[in-house]
Amino acid sequence: MAIADEVQRVGAPLFRWARIQKREYTQGEARPLGGSLGAMGVYSGLVVAGVVAVRASGRQLPDRIPFGDAALLTIATFRLARRLAKDPVTAPIRAPFTAFQGASGPAELEEEVREHGGVKHTVGELLTCPFCLAQWVGTAFVFGYVSAPRATRLAALTMTTVAGSDVLQFVYDSIQNGALAPAQSQEDEQS
Repeated sequence: MAIADEVQRVGAPLFRWARIQKREYTQGEARPLGGSLGAMGVYSGLVVAGVVAVRASGRQLPDRIPFGDAALLTIATFRLARRLAKDPVTAPIRAPFTAFQGASGPAELEEEVREHGGVKHTVGELLTCPFCLAQWVGTAFVFGYVSAPRATRLAALTMTTVAGSDVLQFVYDSIQNGALAPAQSQEDEQS
């Protein structure tokens, strides 16, 4: 019991300080600071595990990553993060944490976090934010690139191809909707 008492004695000021910081930061709003701290801990733990796995495998880190590979991984990270956060097909992954609100754009959904405060709130925010997910997806691509570069390039190429196709779909749709039609002058409009 002496160790538990000592931990409580030492931890009490830290927990009191954390409660004060949360109260002052949230100003009464349900913000999941504990859940966010947990998410940062999970992310950090996964990065450390990845580093340990890479070191244990004996793989050498590349001295530099060719620009083409960096661009491939960047575009793939964008596309996969957006796919996970907004795509109707990936809604079942988000469903335990979010509520459907409607369409937000071509082939994308708008969802709202279901629970306010706590771990489910944090996970809901992470899963509906392509910017937030990009950190996790990009990290996975980088570890994949270091561990299995050929397979990772192939997976990244798939997502990059999809991103390029998306751009072409928007260009095609714009053309179909008259984007290339000659603009009428002001005189033509008045007559």
